[in-house]
Amino acid sequence: MYRLPILRHPSARPAAGNDPAWLFDLDNTLHDTSHAIFKRIDTSMALAVQRMLDVDEDTAHALRQKYWRRYGATMIGLVRHHGVDPRKFLALSHDFDIAPLVRSESAMAHKLQQLRGRKILLTNAPLDYACAVLDHMNCLHLFDSLWGIEEMRLFGQFRPKPSRSMLRHILVREGLKADRTILVEDTLENLTAARAVGLRTAYIYHPGTPFSRRNNGRPAFVDVRVRKFGQLLREQQRLR
Repeated sequence: MYRLPILRHPSARPAAGNDPAWLFDLDNTLHDTSHAIFKRIDTSMALAVQRMLDVDEDTAHALRQKYWRRYGATMIGLVRHHGVDPRKFLALSHDFDIAPLVRSESAMAHKLQQLRGRKILLTNAPLDYACAVLDHMNCLHLFDSLWGIEEMRLFGQFRPKPSRSMLRHILVREGLKADRTILVEDTLENLTAARAVGLRTAYIYHPGTPFSRRNNGRPAFVDVRVRKFGQLLREQQRLR
């Protein structure tokens, strides 16, 4: 039921006149993926590479890291260089029960509801996984649209974050104005791209996010920097 290019919920509230639109990342933004899920994904992804390419464990880990660094997603390298079916790989690499692994701030559904405006998920994770996490957090119904990595394609090529062309495409598809749209993210590279496209930016600092420890302040391309999602509620007026 989650496999739609853009999943819309009839109960989602449209944005009011001056309300902004919010593009939310998922991992280490809406929930603490570094707590347990990242480790489980690393293991499952390596096993999926082994099975689909028929290679040993060391080779699988090396390829996974190589393609992640080069393309921002292991899946893209496997598709480009090995002809792997992306949906099969994503399903295999995320085939585990997320329920006991999810950790997030308390009352996340309530906190999300306090942010006025449309809420759109924009994640480089697969859509089924994203929906399962949000459903477990009782937040799935709060999103007007969901974009997973499967949907981030332009001219037949995957273009996940931080692709600027993909961000522009999403703005057009969703009917959004860049200066009235806010990207909420834990990854500075993605926020840099968002600012270049004209979006407002909110940085959720998480020490477990790669390269986050290199920057302890608020970069010039970041409008708001917080350590917890709940703090964003107090800062939302600065983003309007």
